Amino acid sequence: MSKDSLIKGTVILAAAAFIARFLGVVQRVPLQNMLGDIGMATYGIAYNVYALLLIVATAGIPSALSKLVSEKLALGRTDEAARIYRAAVWFAITTGLLMTAVLALGAPYYAVHIAKDADATIAIQALAPAMLLFPLIAIMRGYFQGRQTMLAGGLSQIFEQVLRVGTAVGLAYVILQLGYDIEWAVAGASFGGVTGALAAFGVMLVFQLRLRKRTALAERGTASPSGDRIRRRDIYRMLFRLSIPISLISMAVPMIYFIDSSIVIPLLEPWTGYDQAKETLGILTGRAQSLAGIPPILAIALSMSIVPIVSSAYARHDLLEVAAKTSQALRIAILSGLPVILALCVAARPINQLLYGDASGTGIIAFLTAGSLFQIMMMTSAAVLMGLGQTKRPVMYVTAGLAVKLAFSFLLVKPLGIYGILVATTLCFVTTMSLNMLDLRRTVRYQLLGRRWLGLLATTVIIVAVGISLESALHSLGAWFTPRWNGLLHAAIIGCAAVAMYPVFMLTLGGIRPEDVRHFPAPVRKLLGKWVKNQEGGRAM
Repeated sequence: MSKDSLIKGTVILAAAAFIARFLGVVQRVPLQNMLGDIGMATYGIAYNVYALLLIVATAGIPSALSKLVSEKLALGRTDEAARIYRAAVWFAITTGLLMTAVLALGAPYYAVHIAKDADATIAIQALAPAMLLFPLIAIMRGYFQGRQTMLAGGLSQIFEQVLRVGTAVGLAYVILQLGYDIEWAVAGASFGGVTGALAAFGVMLVFQLRLRKRTALAERGTASPSGDRIRRRDIYRMLFRLSIPISLISMAVPMIYFIDSSIVIPLLEPWTGYDQAKETLGILTGRAQSLAGIPPILAIALSMSIVPIVSSAYARHDLLEVAAKTSQALRIAILSGLPVILALCVAARPINQLLYGDASGTGIIAFLTAGSLFQIMMMTSAAVLMGLGQTKRPVMYVTAGLAVKLAFSFLLVKPLGIYGILVATTLCFVTTMSLNMLDLRRTVRYQLLGRRWLGLLATTVIIVAVGISLESALHSLGAWFTPRWNGLLHAAIIGCAAVAMYPVFMLTLGGIRPEDVRHFPAPVRKLLGKWVKNQEGGRAM
């Protein structure tokens, strides 16, 4: 059995997630150019409904399965781990069938009466067949994560996204060339989720067959005594006790996006008109959400990696290991997410021009991306709490955050428009994150940044000031090339400057210390090794 460390597992998942996210952004560029912001609004409605129902369909079972399998394997109970996995597979098959029917039959009512976009009906129904496979794929990924073997899930994400992108862009193009309406082109783009599901399932099936051959002999004789064999109803009781809270916690971001897809047009329409409201939703779902989803990639990988590791250490009553891994995960989440956020925010206008051909919605992109820092901390802290088996209170924290989101969306939309809805999203992240961190502090004596916060804040202020000044200066020079080539040049200059300044000022101002570098991945340690030696040499003198 492969025993990936937190860093190794996180790097594998983060790399796979980054590739998948990059392909997702790449997909939206030609789709936005073919479908426009109006078409992307319809596509975003369909995808956000599907993403939310997928979490409902799996009911948090993958994370619960990962936790239980890691605990059973840590205790040498391989037969129990296998029985838990088989029970989860049957659950996935059943819920996949049920949710496919819900998605297909409920699409007309939701599209017409709630989202106020009748065109979304066909797009939602085109995604429905993917629901047959994705619950099972999620269960298989959770099982391999529980075995601390992250490559299977990582590769399946990449293959899934490659076929999804190819099908989405290809079908949309062909349908438009044949003279069909945008409505049908959006449905063709949505169908990419089905081919992506087939690709991901194929990858997971290959890994499953390889694992079965490899472990058939190795695990023989390690089964639990017959009197200790757990019954299927007991397995489901264990799974649901963990998975239902986990599902509710995992629904935070998809629920926010679902809420936006459902309320943006109805809330903005009285003030902007229907067409402008739908176009704004298209910018939010087609541009801003895709770019704002890049910084949390590492946090998502950390969330998947930290749960089985913390669970395993907690099962052994190794509280020092739990505290160490918690501190490490939280620190990595902040230090790795912030430079990406800063680069995307200060270069939001040229990036928008590069990807989508104009600067419409630049403020929306920058605002939503800036708030993703709180999303990163929310996700990572919730993952640690799940690893500790503390899932009831985090459910209340997510519920409180979503209540804040809904309340402030309605309160702020009149004075601030779409930015009132974005402020409500950030407040949701801040509320849930704060409650998670306070709860975690009562259980684990983690060390976050300490006095490093001063260096972190100073670095952030400097990069934002320099980045905005540089962007304004470049923008004032006018367009030397076409909007996209101009956007590429400006984005490269500003983004590279922001990323380059980050380690320099963090190291200089104390945001990162020599002892922190030792916990970084090997390539980063090698890159910063000379600086660490100089710092330690200066202290010794």
